[in-house]
Amino acid sequence: MKSAIKLVAGNSNRALAEAIGAYLEVPLAKAQVRRFADMEVFVEIQENVRGQDVYVIQSTSFPANDHLMELLIIIDALRRASARRITAVLPYFGYARQDRKAGPRTPISAKLVANLITEAGADRVLTIDLHAGQIQGFFDIPTDNLFAAPVMVRDVKERMDLKNTMVVSPDVGGVVRARALAKRIDAPLAIVDKRRERAGESEVMNIIGDVTGRTCILVDDIVDSGGTLCNAADALLAHGAKEVYAYITHGVLSGGAVARIAASKLKQLVLTDSIQPTEAVKVARNIRVISVASLLGEAIQRTAMEESVSSLFD
Repeated sequence: MKSAIKLVAGNSNRALAEAIGAYLEVPLAKAQVRRFADMEVFVEIQENVRGQDVYVIQSTSFPANDHLMELLIIIDALRRASARRITAVLPYFGYARQDRKAGPRTPISAKLVANLITEAGADRVLTIDLHAGQIQGFFDIPTDNLFAAPVMVRDVKERMDLKNTMVVSPDVGGVVRARALAKRIDAPLAIVDKRRERAGESEVMNIIGDVTGRTCILVDDIVDSGGTLCNAADALLAHGAKEVYAYITHGVLSGGAVARIAASKLKQLVLTDSIQPTEAVKVARNIRVISVASLLGEAIQRTAMEESVSSLFD
């Protein structure tokens, strides 16, 4: 069955694609994804994919529009090369935060991007920790939303004394995600109640739950500017927490986020490699990266074998 799988990688996260290939013992298909002089994307699949089950591995991370266009053009090239089934594997689905009309005359870009991927010729989508679960319904093709929680839980159990641990959601909206992780490590749950004055800024208000003397683990899907995390860590420590860690799936880390986190009171920020870590992330004193290659590899293998993917999380 493995011989019928083809893995094609865009340029967004080559290291993760190679790690998935190593897990599956399937080399990446020969493909050229490059730019013309005017920065138009050109794709050439350099081996036969007729009748094959093809998985395109591409996060739509920074620069989001370039990587999205790469994904769409790779899918189109595969469709025209008569691939039997094309699965878009998006470890990080960009535009996911634009999942509703936040104000009058604003777009729902997550739905638009879902339409583009479907129209390009994808037969199914595989992604990790969508910002909002309902985005699965934006696609008119089968969509598997995997969870990074098992990878995080394994890391927490290996590195921490769970007797005095508390899982914390950095906002009310992330309670379901935080509770799922708390349940897996049998830890209590606290919530940071914050009020956001304007986009990109956050103000911590108060802590729901007693964190006194606890090792706190902040859990969220995306860290972008890092402001929310740093403010939450300050608030938890001010309320008597012993130390604060953060486990985040997608390290967007725009602008001066890495410097902000490095200078913060966070003991450690643990990210997955759903977005390729920058050099700044690799050398930061309190940022560590864990891999989701085996999680994605296993999901790809089960999809190819027509087996259950959801049982990965039972």
